Amino acid sequence: MMKRMAFLLLSIAVMAAMPGCNYEQLVQQSDYDYGSRRPGDPKMIGAKAYGNMTGNTHQHDNAFFEYSSILSNKISSLNGIASSIVMLTDKNAYVALMLDWTAVGTKGSSGTEEQNNTGANTGVYNADSGSPYGNGRVLISPYNSYFSVNDHHDLSHELKQTVAKAVRGYVPSVQEVHVSANMEFVNYLNEYAKEAWGGRPLTPWIDSFNTVVKYHFAGGKVMPEPITQPESFLPDSSQIRR
Repeated sequence: MMKRMAFLLLSIAVMAAMPGCNYEQLVQQSDYDYGSRRPGDPKMIGAKAYGNMTGNTHQHDNAFFEYSSILSNKISSLNGIASSIVMLTDKNAYVALMLDWTAVGTKGSSGTEEQNNTGANTGVYNADSGSPYGNGRVLISPYNSYFSVNDHHDLSHELKQTVAKAVRGYVPSVQEVHVSANMEFVNYLNEYAKEAWGGRPLTPWIDSFNTVVKYHFAGGKVMPEPITQPESFLPDSSQIRR
């Protein structure tokens, strides 16, 4: 009886001493925090899982691409991500993210958002023109929308690492995983996804797709035609905020 009581008291003492440490570990291990960069953070351990891995100058010359509903849903379930679209090719995985800021540290301090959501306070959609109407064609827009980040380099390492590990856990053979929350990139992948959802082949779109991914991830010189606001290359400087 005395041994059992002593063990119980010891257990209580140990548990009382651990909450702070446990809380920090839980936060680091969770997908609520992508910005701590603390030593021992599980999301910081291991080799980099995203971005240019092969050094192949033709890495983005994809022969085919397909929409992955399983991976899109898996990535969308992560905290901080409102929605995602994942495309798989014969070489790579490309992940488009729409952020909702339900987690901290998704972008670096220098990262820029592409939204002006002030219209929500005045009952309009477009705060610049005063229009109450949105663009139902696109997944993400410059006004009253979930968030995008112009440059994928400004997304936090932990966020991209978490996404890439989730992709590689499902498709271990993928050579490279590329992640972006750029508005144009998200809306382009959304257009391709619409074709897949409609049961139509994506083969006719492979050249367009390769142009998009080369521009965003390989410094491609050919700029895809604007899709969010046709004839208007985004983002406009007035729409970007720190």
